[in-house]
Order: sequence, then C-alpha cells, then structure tokens
Amino acid sequence: MPGLTPSQLSSFEKNGYLVLPDYLTPSEITACLTETHHLLDTFPLNTHPLTQFTTGDDPATTTKHVGDEYFLTSGDKIRFFFEPDAFAPSTSPSSPPTLTKPKHLAVNKIGHSLHTLSEPFRAISLSQKNADIAKSLGFKDPRVLQSMVICKQPGIGGAVPSHRDSEFLYTDPPSAVGWWFALQDAGSGNASLGMYKGSQREGIKRRFVRLGEGMGTGFEGNDGARGKEEDLEILDVKAGSLVLIHGNVLHKSERNTGDRSRFAYTFHVIEGAEGWKYDEKNWLQPTGEGFSRLFQ
Repeated sequence: MPGLTPSQLSSFEKNGYLVLPDYLTPSEITACLTETHHLLDTFPLNTHPLTQFTTGDDPATTTKHVGDEYFLTSGDKIRFFFEPDAFAPSTSPSSPPTLTKPKHLAVNKIGHSLHTLSEPFRAISLSQKNADIAKSLGFKDPRVLQSMVICKQPGIGGAVPSHRDSEFLYTDPPSAVGWWFALQDAGSGNASLGMYKGSQREGIKRRFVRLGEGMGTGFEGNDGARGKEEDLEILDVKAGSLVLIHGNVLHKSERNTGDRSRFAYTFHVIEGAEGWKYDEKNWLQPTGEGFSRLFQ
C-alpha cells in the first residue's frame, strides 16, 4: 500500500515524529550531495551580503534574529546563509565581517526554494511517494514550502535550540509537517536530532514573525519552548532516511563537534485547502502562484 502503514501512522500520532530508513536511493543521495557541493562552490561571494543565519533564540548569545531583505525575500530563490562562528570577532561596530573559512565550509544553510529551482531536490520533493504520505496524514491540498539544505559544517555547525516548526510556518488551524532527509549520517557528536516524544499535544505557545517594516523578525508569545528531559529521544539517523516531524512537536539539534559535515535536506508541507489560513505575519510569504502543490 502506498503511504504510511497503520502502525507507522499510529507511531507518528503518538510520538510526533517517525523515522523511515532507506527512503532515498543511493543515486538520489549522490545527486543531492553533488548538487549541494556545486551550489556551495559556485555562488558568488563578492556580491553576497554575508547574511548569517540565527533565530536569536539561544539565551547564551546576544545574536539578533535574522531578518534582512536577503533572508525575507528568499522564499522563491536559492540563497546562502552563513554560520555565525565562521566569522572573525568584530573589532568595531563599523568593521565589515571577515570569513575565517572558505565559503563552502562556512555556509549554515541553502534555501528556500530548492524544490522548485533545483532538479535533484525537485525530484525527491514533488514526488508521488511524498504525495501518498501526505494523503496518509490527512492532507487535502498539501503545499510545499521552505525547502533547504542544512549543512552543519564540521566543528562550527551551530546548535538549533528547542522549537516547533509551526512557530515559523503558522496556519490556523496548525497543519505544518516537516520532511527531513538525512543526506549524511546524523548521530552522536555530529549534530544529532533530539525529539520530545508526545510534545505535539501541547500546542503552539509562541510565533516567529515579521515585526514590521525595517524591524526584521522575532519571537512573539511566551518566553520560549520547553520540554521534559525524560521525554527526549536522541535519534541516530542514517543517510537516506526520512524523518517526518509534526509541526507542533518540540525538537532540537546539537552542535556539530565532529570533523565531518552533516548535510540534511528538509522541506515543509502545510494544508492549502479551504478552512486553513496561512498567517500573514509568518516570516515566509507566498509569491506568484503561491506555494507548490504536492498533489499534481
């Protein structure tokens, strides 16, 4: 049967996430990694605004939320966002940032429309196999958005604090589900994923939104996402696996302290049918004909 089995669907509904090993073929993994390296090697650095990616959600830092035009208008483009730790400390507020690593080892992520503008990523995104999963999850008119490669560079790949994806891509009622593909192994010491079992039942307590003209982005709501440590499962995900992530489930990823990269590709699906509203305050806003239909 296409889509998820009853036992897989039951596990997803109970825990808020589901790991599907060997979802990608070796040739699909190779095609996506080859494309990723090509993009990293060929994007022009001399015209890049050196935008660093951070949500500003880590209490241990004072880094502000990313919210420049390069970021806010990336929803239908392929753009490159740097790791904050890839830059030398600033000597003065007026001094330009200086990369301490080659550009291909300094990028945090590539996004946010790989599923429309890159053939290898389109092939593993807008597929019948994914459409069948979406049907299993109850989607009526699933729309694909926010596709990106998360690079997690060796030694500097930053941690992602606990969050819920629906905080970033809010619909009323909430509908977001993440498709997270491991292009390389993701395990202990190499930016592993941490999932808080059952936390999707707690709902959305804050939002990551556009703050207004010239003000960038920020969180709106409570003091932050929290989870019970006894419910935390650290996943060991092998290359080629798909992790389905409920938009309301609390999860995080660790810093990459190892000597090898941990590339992953991810996109999100939201409900586009009548009765669901995509919020106009979300950081990512549709352009042109809107977000991509998964059902063709």
